[in-house]
Amino acid sequence: MAAEPSSSSTGQGHHTVDIRAAQSEDAGQSAMSGPINLRGERRPPTMQRAFSRQVSLGSGVTVLGMGKNGGRGQQRALPRSGKSLGVLNHSGALGQAAGGGGGGDGAGRRGDFSMFRTKSTLSKQNSLLPSRIREPDFELPPHVEGLSVGRQGEDPLNRSVPAGRYFAALRGPELDEVRDYEDILLPKDEVWPFLLRFPIGCFGVCLGLGSQAILWGALAASPAMRFLHVTPMINVALWLLALAVLVAVSVTYALKCVFYFEAIRREYFHPVRVNFFFAPSIAAMFLTIGLPRAVAPERLHPAVWCAFVAPLFALELKIYGQWLSGGKRRLCKVANPSSHLSVVGNFVGAILAARVGWAEAGKFLWAIGVAHYIVVFVTLYQRLPTNEALPKELHPVYSMFIATPSAASLAWAAIYGSFDAVARTFFFMALFLYMSLVVRINFFRGFRFSLAWWSYTFPMTTASLATVKYAEAEPCFTSRALALSLSLVSTTMVSMLLVSTLLHAFVWRSLFPNDLAIAITKDRQNGAAKLHVKGRKAGKRVSDIKRWAKQAPLSLVSSITKSNSADKEEEERTE
Repeated sequence: MAAEPSSSSTGQGHHTVDIRAAQSEDAGQSAMSGPINLRGERRPPTMQRAFSRQVSLGSGVTVLGMGKNGGRGQQRALPRSGKSLGVLNHSGALGQAAGGGGGGDGAGRRGDFSMFRTKSTLSKQNSLLPSRIREPDFELPPHVEGLSVGRQGEDPLNRSVPAGRYFAALRGPELDEVRDYEDILLPKDEVWPFLLRFPIGCFGVCLGLGSQAILWGALAASPAMRFLHVTPMINVALWLLALAVLVAVSVTYALKCVFYFEAIRREYFHPVRVNFFFAPSIAAMFLTIGLPRAVAPERLHPAVWCAFVAPLFALELKIYGQWLSGGKRRLCKVANPSSHLSVVGNFVGAILAARVGWAEAGKFLWAIGVAHYIVVFVTLYQRLPTNEALPKELHPVYSMFIATPSAASLAWAAIYGSFDAVARTFFFMALFLYMSLVVRINFFRGFRFSLAWWSYTFPMTTASLATVKYAEAEPCFTSRALALSLSLVSTTMVSMLLVSTLLHAFVWRSLFPNDLAIAITKDRQNGAAKLHVKGRKAGKRVSDIKRWAKQAPLSLVSSITKSNSADKEEEERTE
């Protein structure tokens, strides 16, 4: 007889039905002798695990059930869209991934993090499954087939996420907060594995400490700042601390690359975090430039420069090529203040090239950096309508505007040996941008602490270094006072961030929250989001109609044309 629907045992209103082929009446007697094939053929009895599939009528979740002799064993919920990405428990009921606030014992209700694991690890796990489960004899329904894992091993969850999707699903200056109407692939109320919560922005700590080591070494050796009587031991202590942090962060992130490489891919396609992939090379060059004078050789070996600049240059070819060729990741689409981080590495590499004696290589990197800095600066300064990542409110990310011109002035002085007119031009640009942010200091309050803030401390330190060099070229009371004040400000900011980081790590234990930005869905599958967009468009059209009623006929036509073009651009961003 036909299979009857079975109800959920948790009382949540989700029902499941067995969609296996109905058995004929005369075949009912022989049903106990072995499982029934979907094509109507009876198989001989076997001790292997039987395979069944259930579809939740309330949620549309497909469940693969495996158990000995047709029993219900372990079940795995396939991904779906919806307000809560739950999993079916052992009783077949739809429950939340985290064990809080629900009925029952709550055991085993954990999120499935395997979708972000390295594919080589997943292939080994899948090879252990029975062949009948890996290659089912039936065809999935159309609405389920798009959500399940492809038969050729292609997981739609792990494909590249378009840049416009990050803008549509995330908000905030760093694009790290999920919008209210968006779903994510992992449970929000469950603590994720540590490696999955370890972001690429942790290398910002290395940038802040490494630049401070260079600053205190310059203060100890600069003739213009000799009145401070700075001991070189501060440079040694900061350099050792920065080295220890860089090693720890690099090893941890390398482990993340091994076990959760799909999460690394999500960070690489993130419009803001892709710029932090330049941070490891820049931090290593900071440590090389800031070597204590007691152990630093007169001239470094060129192999050191090649080892640190090679990965940075390869990444620049990829990122700058996307800016140049256009497409969905063209610069006017993905430009944000963090884009300066992808440019400043050229100037740091130029300084290191001057240290190893390769002046021509330093000039080459300096030219690349200036060319792309002008483009990035103009793109961010004019606030193109197509740019979505630049926030209206101020944020510590705006300090990145100071880093590039300061590093350019230092690189020019290192290559040509004097703080001449070109170096001073870039220094004065950085100084003006610095002052324009200082007068708006009240706007920087009220933001949630993030490890990425460390990346915004080295621009102030770089400006302090440029001021020290300027004080050496123009020794006077004003230049020395300016160098001293900027150095104190940058050191104070780094000290405050260090204390705040330690408090979040050991006292409040909130240093590594769940990284929701990497768990967004590839496509917008939530109906609430569509209703949100439609409602916003409808409200916009109502206001447009009221405005059009007050306009002349000719201006009415032009307004309709602009509104249609704006609607098309908004639809392209949501795709």
